[in-house]
Amino acid sequence: MDNMEKFTNQYYVDRQNDFESSARSYPRKFPFALKKAKGSWVEDVEGNKYLDFLCGAGTLALGHNDDEVNQAMVDLLTSDAPLHTLDLTTPVKDRFVHTILSLLPEGLKENAKIQFCSPSGTDAVDAAIKLCKTATGRSTVIAFSGGYHGMGHGALALTGNLNAKNKVANLMAGVQFMPYPYSYRCPFGLGGEMGTKACINYFERMLKDPESGITKPAAVILEPIQGEGGVVPAPIEFLQAVRRVTQELDIPMIVDEIQCGIGRSGKLFAFEYANIVPDVILSSKAIGGTQPMSVVIYNKKLDKWTAGAHAGTFRGNQLAMAAGTVVLNRVSKPEFLNDVVKKGDHLRNAMLKLKDEVSIIGDVRGKGLMLGVEFIDPNGPKDIMGNPEPSGEIAALVQKKCFENRLVMEKGGRNGSVMRCLCALNVKMEEIDLMIDIFTKVVKEVDNERK
Repeated sequence: MDNMEKFTNQYYVDRQNDFESSARSYPRKFPFALKKAKGSWVEDVEGNKYLDFLCGAGTLALGHNDDEVNQAMVDLLTSDAPLHTLDLTTPVKDRFVHTILSLLPEGLKENAKIQFCSPSGTDAVDAAIKLCKTATGRSTVIAFSGGYHGMGHGALALTGNLNAKNKVANLMAGVQFMPYPYSYRCPFGLGGEMGTKACINYFERMLKDPESGITKPAAVILEPIQGEGGVVPAPIEFLQAVRRVTQELDIPMIVDEIQCGIGRSGKLFAFEYANIVPDVILSSKAIGGTQPMSVVIYNKKLDKWTAGAHAGTFRGNQLAMAAGTVVLNRVSKPEFLNDVVKKGDHLRNAMLKLKDEVSIIGDVRGKGLMLGVEFIDPNGPKDIMGNPEPSGEIAALVQKKCFENRLVMEKGGRNGSVMRCLCALNVKMEEIDLMIDIFTKVVKEVDNERK
């Protein structure tokens, strides 16, 4: 094999296939080896450039290699400051913590505590469940269909998707699932406001009915915008009702903002659209400024833990704290968030226009720069509401052709039918327009093939 052959995508992908776990997922969809990345662009080892609308599954709020974020890490690396500190404090950590606290809603910021977890959001979920069980003395948890909370044994038990659950026995017991409002695929076959009211009524009745069979839980956990479940925003009325009921019954409410938080929705936290104050906020992904980080932010009334009740060797990631402070300060600015909303509206309007021009798009939804396009088979069977069933096959074809046209996007939702936008929040408008052009061309091509 000559040197030129060694530096092809195929060379690296073949080596990865030989030596890396069969659990790998993204390389199956994107068979390339990355060499460089800047802003909203990545470059493979062959010199091909791709527009990145995945950005680390929403981790890269300011895109790849943001100058200010990188400089904060370089400054730390060259200062001889400690990089690994367990849960010992440092000036870098103190600044990061108080930046977070300053951005919390009134009613929580003055009563908040923070638990630093192992780097993955999964660990933040497990920590929050342990926290609420310890504080309440109760043993069960309520989650929602379509939710995604991670791949750990506890977090996976709270996740709706069955693919990863069916082959893993004895997940955390005591999880009760409730219906989540999803107008296009309404669990009650109603849709719209009536579907939302039905979800609210079911939730409240099940928790207040002495014959429901459901014991009072230690916590209720939900995503204000379901991510892996297909970019499904919870209606404001629903979030407000869940908060009201949980307060009435003294049940801690956990909001999982791991994907939808840190500006993704056009608010710093997506739950802010409902003007509620949860008991627990879970944050990871973007909060670490490209570096691994997860935290649980919670009301101090729940702080019944003893020393070492939740730990993790890498919960003191100083690089993530330095970088994360930069991200929080940038993203939280009103003008930045307004820009996210403006760009999101522009993209959503283009997707709605495309939906009207083709037969294979059933729904377009989301908030800010967290958008989903649900693909359907217009010639296939219909559900009880008369909507064609979701088509993962069509979405996969769209994804493949997008990649061939140098656009990286990920799927999600029921049967993998939803193409999702998780681009950098500071993406340029011309980059959004390029994405629209590529996506429109691909979707129309696939639509014509299906006719």
